[in-house]
This record gives sequence, C-alpha cells and structure tokens, in this order.
Amino acid sequence: IRGTPPAEYSQSRSTRRRPPLSAIRMTALKQLARDIFHETLAGVDIPRTFERKLRLSDSRLSVAGVTINLAAYRSIRAVAMGKASAAMARGLVARLPSSIQLQGVLAAPHDALAELPGFRAIGAAHPVPDEGSFSAARAILDLLADADEHTLIFFLLSGGSSALVELPLDPNITLQDLQQLHRLLVTCGAPIDEMNAVRKHLSAVKGGRLAAIAPAAMKLSLGVTDVPQGRESALASGPTLPDPTTVADACHVIERYGLLPQLPATIRAKFEHPEAIPETPKAGDPAFARAHFVMLLGMDDLFHHARRAAEARDCVAICDNTTDDWPIEKAADFLLAELARLRAAHPGRRVAVIADGEVSSPVTGDGVGGRNSAFVLACVDKIAGKNIAVLSAGTDGKDGSSPAAGAVADGSTLDRARTAGLDPRDFFRPCDSHASFKALGDTLDTGPTHNNFPDLRLLL
Repeated sequence: IRGTPPAEYSQSRSTRRRPPLSAIRMTALKQLARDIFHETLAGVDIPRTFERKLRLSDSRLSVAGVTINLAAYRSIRAVAMGKASAAMARGLVARLPSSIQLQGVLAAPHDALAELPGFRAIGAAHPVPDEGSFSAARAILDLLADADEHTLIFFLLSGGSSALVELPLDPNITLQDLQQLHRLLVTCGAPIDEMNAVRKHLSAVKGGRLAAIAPAAMKLSLGVTDVPQGRESALASGPTLPDPTTVADACHVIERYGLLPQLPATIRAKFEHPEAIPETPKAGDPAFARAHFVMLLGMDDLFHHARRAAEARDCVAICDNTTDDWPIEKAADFLLAELARLRAAHPGRRVAVIADGEVSSPVTGDGVGGRNSAFVLACVDKIAGKNIAVLSAGTDGKDGSSPAAGAVADGSTLDRARTAGLDPRDFFRPCDSHASFKALGDTLDTGPTHNNFPDLRLLL
C-alpha cells in the first residue's frame, strides 16, 4: 500500500482481522488519488510558481520572454486583485530584491485578506460587489494617478476581481444600482463574455481602463486563471488589456435578454442613449504601448501537473475537459465510461481519467456540501464492489458550503457506509454530501489554498 494506510486499517492484528485483499487494493487506490491531488496542488502553488517562472539576474527581471530592468524605475507599484491576490502578492514580494520599496493595493475576499509589507489590504465581496469593492477601486485609481514613464506597475490578476474591484464611470450610478445589474445579468442566462461586455462599458476599472489611467508607465500584468487561451480579457474583466467588445455589443446583450425595463433608472438611461456611453480602449491605444500580459498559471498547468503525478505512479492517464458545466449524473456516467474504455485498452495497467471544470449541482436542501462531494456521492453506487476510486475537489480548498475541498470514495464506500448505519443516498437528497464523507473519514481537508483554478476530478 502506497502512502499512509487510512485509520480503518491501522489497528493491530490482535484487535482486528486482516481485511480482504480486494479491500486493501481499493483502499490503496483511494490513497493514491489523494496523493495525486496533493501533488497537483503543490505543482500549481502560486508562490512557488513565482519563484520558478520569474528569473532575477542583478536588477533584470524576466518572465515568458519579457525582461524588465528594475533599476530603470524610480517607483515600483503593485495592484493585486482576486481570489488568489494574497498568494500572488506574497510570490512577487519574495521574488523582488529586498531593497525595493514596493507600494501596493491588495483587494481580496473578506475572509482571504493578508497583511503584506507595502500593501494596503482591502476586503471586498464576491460574487456581488459591496462597499469594499468601491473602496478597493478608489485606492487603486489613487495609486496609479501620478504614475509616469519612470513608474513600473505590476498587476496581479486572478478570478473574482470583477466583483472585488468595481467603480462606475458615472458617479450617479450607486452601489445598489450595480448590485441590481449584477443580479439581472447572472440570472438572465447570459454567458460570462456577454455579462462582461455590459459591465466593462459602465466601469472605471474594467476593459483596459486601468491601463489607460497610467498610459506612460511600464505595466506588467501576471494572470492566474482558468479562462481558455485567447480569452485573456475575460480575466478580471480585462482591466489592463484592449477590450474586444463594444458599446454596441453591450446594447445587444441588454436587448437580447429583455433587460432594459428591469434596469435601475440610472443604468437604463445609459442604454436608452448609448451614444453617451464612452467606448473602452481598443488595440492600438497608446495606453498599451508599454503594457505586457503574461499568463503565469492557466488551465493547462492543472492538467500538466495532475497527469505528471499520475504517470509517476505508473498510471496510464488521459485528460478530459468535456464535462465542464455538465449535470452531475451525466458527468459521472461519461467519465466512468471513459475510465472503462481506458482500462479495456490497457489490460493489467493502472489507469487514470483526469477532468477539470465545474459540474452543475443545483441546491435542493439545507445540508452542508458542494458540487465536488456531490459528484463523488453520485459515483458511490456506480463503483460499488469495483476496484475504482473517485476523487473530486475544489483547488481553492472549498466545496460549496462545506469546510472541505471535496471527497474521495472507492468500491468499498457503499458497504462501509451501510456498516456504519449510513446510506449515502439519504445524504444526497438534502444536499448534505459533506456529512456522509465526514462520517467515513473520506473528506479532503486542505484549508484555503489561496488559488483560483477549476475543480479537479480523478478517476482511478
């Protein structure tokens, strides 16, 4: 058995009979899934990534083909925003020479704030902006206001920034107005790109406008995200990138979903007279002449580290992102079928299917859990008695309303649950999947990872 045997098999032979070989094999597979998950998390650790990817030689900092001479600037500033902002700020501070006096603003969720030298830390809300979001935006605009050609600005961007940092272009638009707009957008069925088209054209900080605040400064944006390549402007609503959307696109979204009558009066007036809405900066704007964007960690990195960890443990592994946003049952059936096909193609070998993205898990009860533990619970019946392990977890360390990142199960889980007087199906009905796995000792408890990648699922 690789790794540390779980508690249920740790008692001495004098007090417990030796478990059957099939149970030992299944337990070992479950532990293997845990090992792969934790090694993957270590591989995408943000401070370690800064150390690995940012090269410092004397005063020259290089990353992904961009080289900046730190000694050429009188002032060095940093804006860290998003769910991973604290980890990114720590990574940058650790990589810069200790002689640099950094000025910065760090905008993070209220429960993920961190005090760092040189940074003003501001807590804000996600997914709906709050007063902290306005305060963070004002602090960032103040930080950038006097930046000139002798100023270097690091923008550290991660998911969640669109809500955590916000301020309307028109001061007559209130926080309550923006909150109402946000709720309309997220419930109308519009995809994220369409929502962003609307928000960018009302915002003082989105759609390239942070770059436009400091057009003469040298700007290096470093991103951590799960957005696909070619859609980088979706990260944080693209505050430092040319905006590919237009006022006409934003108007089309409002029209397509019939939102105009439901908009707050101040915002409705904008879309009734769209000629008065200022256009966002586009490619070729002088604001981007001295701007660089580097995706420090993307969705490919998660697959790369997970597959490498699986193959290092003698698994034949494939990666599949087909099931992103699928309903749980459909995703479970599809991925287990992929696992069966892979096993048939490689008889006698250990095989692994690695998937990422978010599965759809409507909340239908008042229990404690999330989409990851619900996904594993949906697999328990399907893998009962088989030499299969299934793990699903949030790479940020949280799974819905539960304190765990997710859960892991194998072919013995259903029997163990029944022996303990539990029926996993009873937990699924009130959306209380976390309690089921906690009772069996099969939760994944990482604590906050301060990362912002999609969920990871492993089927072995």
